[in-house]
Amino acid sequence: MSIEERVSELGLQLPDPPGPGGTYSPVLITGSTAYVSGHGPVLPDGSMITGRVGDDLTEEQGVAAARTVGLTMLATLRAQLGSLDRVRRIVKVLGMVNASPDFQNHPQVINGFSDLMVDIWGENGRAARSAVGMGSLPGNIAVEIEAIIELND
Repeated sequence: MSIEERVSELGLQLPDPPGPGGTYSPVLITGSTAYVSGHGPVLPDGSMITGRVGDDLTEEQGVAAARTVGLTMLATLRAQLGSLDRVRRIVKVLGMVNASPDFQNHPQVINGFSDLMVDIWGENGRAARSAVGMGSLPGNIAVEIEAIIELND
């Protein structure tokens, strides 16, 4: 089964891919590696999930926001690569959680993203990862995630 078929089988709804919010490329490809710029949680209507986990949002809402970032990143990858079938594996992920100072479960929040990648790519979706808390994120988004991805030749 192709990755595109797997995404369809899972019934995943991808938002429209967001444009860059500054002077950068959403995806930069060098050789067989794609560097994916930080993405936020874009909802199907184009709005973003905002708020600070631990204050405005529960941990469960943070997990949902991280999963939404995954869907947003998939939309960008499909737009930039032409097909998600070009992705061989997710190599490295940096997950940033807009969190209250006393919130400590950043890895559990970023599991929302990581679990989605494993659901799609199996073990090839299980990446090396960092999950950290931030005092703020652009536009008060709840979660931002960037990734390094290996592409099929």
